[in-house]
Amino acid sequence: MARNGGSGRIRAGATITRRRFAAVSGETIPIPDADRLIHLQFRRFAGCPVCNLHLRSVAARHDEIAAAGVREVVVFHSSAEALRPHTAELPFEVVADPDKRLYREFGVESAPRALLDPRVWGRVVYGVLRDLGPVLRGRRPSPSFVPEGGRLGLPADFLIAADGRVVAVKYGDHAYDQWPVDEILALARAEREDPARI
Repeated sequence: MARNGGSGRIRAGATITRRRFAAVSGETIPIPDADRLIHLQFRRFAGCPVCNLHLRSVAARHDEIAAAGVREVVVFHSSAEALRPHTAELPFEVVADPDKRLYREFGVESAPRALLDPRVWGRVVYGVLRDLGPVLRGRRPSPSFVPEGGRLGLPADFLIAADGRVVAVKYGDHAYDQWPVDEILALARAEREDPARI
């Protein structure tokens, strides 16, 4: 895979080596996918309130995303066992990477700015408050107080074409810095209209 200088980050235009990811559901996910774009998301830990906010927005528009020819695949730095109670209702595949092997391969980092950046504070509070009621009523498990891989993970997004080409990349500056659904759809539309633009 092509990277930017010595940063370890993947850049748009790189080619992803064909591989298969094992999903928490037991399904095997080919990356790249011969028939669809892959939106490969790197999130934080099982039950992360900030990640939950974002993933709910993706789940709410999953049919629209799928109709645009995009398959959602989400990676967490938690074990499959820790993830299952938190992801059972998600309409897309979730991959457990507790050893952060994929995080290292894709140049996805952890840093104190994940939570220290003031732009994330409101989302953290909102996410915690939104999850609090369901957790207290036993409808949703609470996140671990000591999550696998720590609390300082940064998100990242990759849009991968059927030929393995990385169409677009976003490395988050803080814990809630990722592509919103409208951006995913816009990137997919641009790729369909002009796949050679990179």
